[in-house]
Amino acid sequence: MKKKTIIQISTFLAAIAWILVIFTDLSLLFSTTNNLKPGIGAQVPLVMLYVFIFAIFFFYRYRIEKAESVNFTDLLWQVFVTGLVTTIISLLLRLVVLVLGTSQLTINPLFLDFIFLTNLGLMLSFIIATFMVWKRLILYQKSKRLLNLWVVFEYGLLISLVLDLVPIDLPEYVLTTLRVVLILLGLVLSVNMKWVAYLNFRQKWRSLLLIFLGLFYLVYFFWSVSSAAVDLSARSEYFLDFSDSTFIIATVAFVFIYALFSLLVILFNLPTSSVFEQKLEEVVNFQRLSQSIQTEQSEERVFDILLETAMSTVFADAGYLEIHQDDGKSKFIKSNIDPEGILNFQASFRECKLKIVKELGLDKTKYQSAIKGSPYKSVLYSPIYIRNNPVAVLVLLKDVTDGFNREMTRIVDTFTNQAGISIENFRLLRDALENERYKETIKIAKKVQKSLLPEKLNHNEDFEIAALSEAADEVGGDYYDTIRLDPDRVVLIIGDVSGKGTSAAFQMSQMKGVFLSLAQLDPSPGDFMIWANNALSLSLEKKFFITASYFIIDQKEKKVTFARAGHCPTLFYSKKDNKVLTFKSKGLGLGILRNGEYKNYVEVNTYKYNPSDVLLMYTDGVTEARNESGEEFGFERLKSFLDKANGYSPDEIRANLAEQLLNFTGKGIIDDDYTMLVVKFREN
Repeated sequence: MKKKTIIQISTFLAAIAWILVIFTDLSLLFSTTNNLKPGIGAQVPLVMLYVFIFAIFFFYRYRIEKAESVNFTDLLWQVFVTGLVTTIISLLLRLVVLVLGTSQLTINPLFLDFIFLTNLGLMLSFIIATFMVWKRLILYQKSKRLLNLWVVFEYGLLISLVLDLVPIDLPEYVLTTLRVVLILLGLVLSVNMKWVAYLNFRQKWRSLLLIFLGLFYLVYFFWSVSSAAVDLSARSEYFLDFSDSTFIIATVAFVFIYALFSLLVILFNLPTSSVFEQKLEEVVNFQRLSQSIQTEQSEERVFDILLETAMSTVFADAGYLEIHQDDGKSKFIKSNIDPEGILNFQASFRECKLKIVKELGLDKTKYQSAIKGSPYKSVLYSPIYIRNNPVAVLVLLKDVTDGFNREMTRIVDTFTNQAGISIENFRLLRDALENERYKETIKIAKKVQKSLLPEKLNHNEDFEIAALSEAADEVGGDYYDTIRLDPDRVVLIIGDVSGKGTSAAFQMSQMKGVFLSLAQLDPSPGDFMIWANNALSLSLEKKFFITASYFIIDQKEKKVTFARAGHCPTLFYSKKDNKVLTFKSKGLGLGILRNGEYKNYVEVNTYKYNPSDVLLMYTDGVTEARNESGEEFGFERLKSFLDKANGYSPDEIRANLAEQLLNFTGKGIIDDDYTMLVVKFREN
């Protein structure tokens, strides 16, 4: 049956059921009040009420839950609109009562029952609509456990509804237990708010307002229906009382709890929203810079893009690029500062002692917290090097003290490195075409690629680490890196760009920028893969994709959490089990699927580690290394090697594996880029 047909049928059924609720309940009340024999059973109004509830449930199920593409704020807007319409109708009824004043009609039980039933129907419509919206929000990025828990909750509500209808006097403690269980289930489900993280600052403010109004509507209806019930009970012993309905009590409690939790979570997330958006802006700006550099054909245009992007990322008030020319003079590209202002600033700047940010390992970037005699109080000074010679200086200025932090210096340094690489490539290519020195270009490109790999790997007290990366050509597309999240956690990444040579090396440089930008947000391995795929999809050429494995080693929890994006299965030697395990989880290469479906191909796994365990990450150049007969080294040989070499140190394992690969090929060379990353967990 089509969705539109179901909505039409449920609307018609709800209208008929509600008319019957009012007719039957008023008839019973009239008969009771006038000592007449009722012509219908006392349970009929309650049965009609629950038929109405079922019809409303199916109406909103297909109107809200089955909607194909509705964003979060649109869902909350539906709650607001439903609440607004029902509240206006309720207020109009209240206005009629006020206009009638203390007339006989306003104290007539039949009139009071009509007002009560109308408010009850409006409240149920609003609650069920809100229930469906909450369901869709809770089950966003659902897991199997969460889905099962929600099914239990819905069946529990169905059971409570049936118990309300069945004329069986159950002990009070049974009903109380059922209510408590349903409320606790609703409480557990209410902590699932992954959708909040995907709201920007403006959307969070809008959501706060809509949820607050939804809470207001809920409180108003509960008060309105309760007060109407009290007035009616004072004048008549019979009316359709809902105070003992387990279904209504549990549903109202769930709607209220989730609305309250949502309000608090969004409110507490507001201070971090701007930081999160800034990080995403950094990623977007880096991708824009990288993408623009690929298409531009002049150094000056690259400098323009660099200045514009860097200023936008760190929110600088002014900035300029000083480009050193061959004749010894300087050329300036400026923004929000005039030439006289640059000269005055440089005069003041030379009188101040620069502080080098060594703790970040950024020996090219210099940071000064305050400049005396200048209207600018903070400066970020980042030279651009080519062949160890400064060719330009990027200067970013703010009119507040301590305006730049560590993360800003890191991202700006990444930008300048990227610009330096691009400019160097321009110059090397020009020299190669003019002087037939293409080999020199490749050598320098290899040097640039090596500079993108870490000179020193992060580790902690729990493990040692060693790495090796060799390119089949002068440059390659393999990548590895580490970053420390906190004293207890270290992130490891290994990646492989499809293809090889200079094109693969350039794509690898983009992966480094994405890693440095996203890892600082401390995402889970699964979220990192999703965000990285979104970022790389903006700039990665369609013929390229990147495989990667992302690991978080947690010293405190003694566990490894990881996700895989189509990369080679990681080998893990378990000392406790004395065998080599294979970490082969679901995953798809970054840049292959460039839409929202990528999240369906991401799987996160966790494994506990023990002393003397060994983790071996590698690229396919290891397993696909061929000997003179065309036979591959293969996965089983690699697994057997680790099984025998697990007693060695990481450096020894790395050296032995490299030696075994070269001996296997018999040529002293390997046809593809190959990289290995060896982690060994220390003895207590």
